[in-house]
Parts: sequence; C-alpha cells; structure tokens
Amino acid sequence: MTKVLTWRALGRATLARQLLLERAPMGVAEAVEHLVGLQGQAPHAPYIGLWSRLSTFDPEELSGLLRDRLVVRIALMRGTVHLVTARDACGLRPLTQSIYDREVQANNLPAAPLAGLDLAALAAAGRELLEAKPLSGTKLGALLCERWPNREAASLVYGLRGLLPLVQVPPRGLWGRSGQPVLTTLQSWTGAPLSPMDPAVAVTRYLGAFGPASIQDVQAWSGLTGLGEVVRALPLARFRNEAGRDLFDLPDAPRPDPDTPAPVRFLADFDNLLVSHAVRTRVIADAHRTYMSRHRLVRAFLVDGVAAGTWTIAKGRLTVEPFGQLTKRDRAAVVAEGARLLAFVAPGADPSGVTVGAAA
Repeated sequence: MTKVLTWRALGRATLARQLLLERAPMGVAEAVEHLVGLQGQAPHAPYIGLWSRLSTFDPEELSGLLRDRLVVRIALMRGTVHLVTARDACGLRPLTQSIYDREVQANNLPAAPLAGLDLAALAAAGRELLEAKPLSGTKLGALLCERWPNREAASLVYGLRGLLPLVQVPPRGLWGRSGQPVLTTLQSWTGAPLSPMDPAVAVTRYLGAFGPASIQDVQAWSGLTGLGEVVRALPLARFRNEAGRDLFDLPDAPRPDPDTPAPVRFLADFDNLLVSHAVRTRVIADAHRTYMSRHRLVRAFLVDGVAAGTWTIAKGRLTVEPFGQLTKRDRAAVVAEGARLLAFVAPGADPSGVTVGAAA
C-alpha cells in the first residue's frame, strides 16, 4: 500500500530540503546549487533568502561570486529571474528555452509587434551588440531601432530577452549597491558553452530541494510541460497526499517527523518556497496567497512552518503584519527573529525597531 503523507509531513519535508528547519553549515555556492537557485527579481532577495537558510552567511561572499562570474542573475524557470551558479545557468537556460520561445511567438501585447520580424536576424544583431559591450535595455533598444526603425524598441528588447540567454551584470545584484539591469549573453559573461541539463537531472534536483512532489508540482516549478514520462522513469519513492494525488521523492531524502519544531523564518521577496508547487497549501493557505497577491505583498514570514503574515523594512524599521492573532510565544519569536534580520539588513538600526501590526 502506498504511504500517505499528511499535510504537516509534506510541509516539514519541504522545509528540511529548503534549509528552513535548521540553518545549514553550507557555503554560499553550495547552497545556491542545492536550492536550484533563488528567486532574483528583487536584486537583494537572494541575500535575505540565504541569511534565513545558512548558519553563517557573509553577503560579501555572494557579491564576490557575482563579480567573479561564478553565480549569475538570469531568467530561467517560469520565465522569472533567478540567481544561480554559472554552471547551472548553462544547463538550465537551454532546458527552459521552450518557455521563452512560446513567449516570443505568442500573440500577446509584447510579442505582437514582433510579428513578421526575422527573429534569427534579431538574435544575431542583439548578440553582436551585447557581446561587444553590456548594455542597458534602453540603450540596446535604441541601437536595435537603428536597424529596425519601424519597430518598437521595447518589443525588440523583449524579443531578445527570449531569444538569447541574457545575464544581468554587476553592480546589479551586489550587496549594498543598486543599478539598472545591464545585459550581456551568458556565454560571453561566463566563457562557458551552453549544454542542456538532462530533464531527469532537473527533476532529481528539484525533488532534492522541494520534494516530495507531484508531476504537476515539477511542471509548475520549471514552467515545462510533458515531464510525466521523465518522472515515472526515475527510481523514486512513491507516496500520496491526503487528497489522493501521487507524489514522488528521492528514496533517501529527509522526511522529518511531522511534529519536528519549525522555527520562525523570514522569507525573501517571491521566495521559491511559496511558488514552486502546483498546490502551494503545504506552506501557505490559498486565502493568504490571494491576499498577498491582491495587495502586492511579496515577503512572508513563517510560524510553525506555514506563512503567518507579511513583512517590510523601511527607514531602519521592520514591520510585521500577521494574517491572524499570534500567541504570546509566537509573537516574541517573530520579534526576536525580526530583530536579527533588521540587524543584517540595516546594521546600526535600533534593535527594538520591530513592530507587529494588527492582524490582517
């Protein structure tokens, strides 16, 4: 008989893979690879994500890896910007290229102005420009319009983002720095060739960071379709969730006791923990996910392993907005962890500058 994993068991297993049950004694590059990257739409989000997951974390180490071109910021899974190792980028981007092909060819608002354009010529022109010198989107669009004066600059740049594997180069993404996205090709930046990651390897890596999971979960994380055959061919352990859906996992992966304590953790902007399953209720209730989306809230914190509210930092103060009433003990734990996060993000800030607002 196939073992049923309860909602709580699934949550604890995923937290363990995500290094959120216990901070891990990993190096930065090792952690980035273990997690198959971190969401990177917000330039400093990976720093907060790693701070919450590693027992010791120096943000300058990650900045150094970016400067040394050993980690990169690039659009990958689900069409979103991730911070990944250069090695993973060279495997994951060609694997996920079909996502970008669909976007460029789709009849939607950004793609429609590209209709009838020679996309191969656009890719060649863009590669020549960007490999000669990294460029901002604005400058790139202006140069492309010299070749195609009757096309919209924004649409030409949009097309190139799908046609070519483009990285955002530093200072974008450096700790304590800011800057607009400046682009070049992955191959030019890293000096490494592209080699598509075997889908079976990608599935295995995903399960190591997010499992146990269904086929639909793997596809939701990657943005790819048709992975059922790949998953079923692997020598995986099989389970079911309480709704009867089939789940797959690495045989020797950690699946902690469901009663394992889960400490308060603050998640980064758009943290992959919250967006990498088709059914996301193992870590966030549907109503709370809808609330965050409706109010454009991107940062959550966890209490007892589930999203319990949102948080923001401004002017040296951290504000917590819980979804419901916190117990006295949980409130104290949230304030204590929030003070540690505030000290990391805003050194020198008043350590008492953590405010817990009213329940949403």
